[in-house]
Amino acid sequence: MSSIGEAHAVRVGPAGWSYADWKGLVYPARMPRSSHALDFISAWFDTVEINVSFYRPLPPGHARAWLERVAGNPHFRFTAKLWQRFTHESETAPSQADVALFLHGLEPLLEAGALGAVLMQFPWSFRRTPENRRRLAALIATFKTLPLAVEVRHDSWLCAEFFEGLSAQDVAFCNIDQPLLAGCISPSERLTSPLGYARLHGRNAPAWFATNLPSYERYNYLYAPDELQPWTARIQSIGTQAKSTYAITNNHFEGKAVVNAFEILAGLGRPPAKVPAELLHRYPRLAGLIERATTAAPAGAA
Repeated sequence: MSSIGEAHAVRVGPAGWSYADWKGLVYPARMPRSSHALDFISAWFDTVEINVSFYRPLPPGHARAWLERVAGNPHFRFTAKLWQRFTHESETAPSQADVALFLHGLEPLLEAGALGAVLMQFPWSFRRTPENRRRLAALIATFKTLPLAVEVRHDSWLCAEFFEGLSAQDVAFCNIDQPLLAGCISPSERLTSPLGYARLHGRNAPAWFATNLPSYERYNYLYAPDELQPWTARIQSIGTQAKSTYAITNNHFEGKAVVNAFEILAGLGRPPAKVPAELLHRYPRLAGLIERATTAAPAGAA
């Protein structure tokens, strides 16, 4: 993995790292007790998005342990999803205790300078209404000390006032890829703060709004190289303007997020020197990336 500087850094990695179907595919089938998934993730990538923080606040001890696991990669940064209590549950307003609990879990990452962004991810049903505009403004004010990025999925938010508001508050707009169904935001490369953010969810249109399928089916999608290339160009463009940029692959089913993250890195001129053997066996097109890395290696390199 090529090292990157802090200025105009583009970090690429998957959303999450703990998936049962990655065992024996992304990670060894029999992982030694002394090993952890983050040992592998931080060797391949410079970032990963914390998913568990969406479901519950982090115990500070978890973050401290994760920091130890990624210590070998000084460029590594985490991003974290905001607790769904704030973004998906609108029946009652979050309490100060809720806010304090969430922030407490992030403290080790903040103190270590290892928290690149906190993603405020809203569902497609979160449309631009007066009530939701107030709710978003209140959340931004509540977490203004954090490096924030906002992901909205409904195209009602596509207006100048929204983007100008994010810029005025130094909040990043999260550029996303999702199935292009009615009302869905299409691909973009908008930058509203020094922080650039992009998330690729996949394009499994039949499963996107399905209620009769397992949730993982929504992210069961492998981007073809010609689908990925325009996103690599967008990410590169954002990276030339932003102070730091995060490109996250969320199509996690059967390791597809790792495959596409490797391919984005290769498109940015940083092909992996090696990939997991079982992943290569399942997705043989990754062999071309290794060949590119070998070809690009300087004379005498191991």
